[in-house]
Amino acid sequence: MSEGFAMELCGNQSSWQIVPEGVTSIDLEHVGVKIIESGFEVGVQSRMVWTFTGEADLTLYPSGKLLVKTADKELAEAIAAKHMSIWTRA
Repeated sequence: MSEGFAMELCGNQSSWQIVPEGVTSIDLEHVGVKIIESGFEVGVQSRMVWTFTGEADLTLYPSGKLLVKTADKELAEAIAAKHMSIWTRA
């Protein structure tokens, strides 16, 4: 746990699950717009999941969890920090 989130390597070792501390649900549209404003391109937009492409592929869930598809741990940590400091904050 660091900077208010847990970061777990997923089984295939090319993606990271970001679990925000103290966040149990988010407004997908509100957070999704902030991710788009950060330079990501939106893909799927449903009430269960939003996906994005950019410096890494992202999958955002209503729980606030974020799947970051990259083998680069430093990049995943930087995206996680943005997720906690900018995207999930009102």
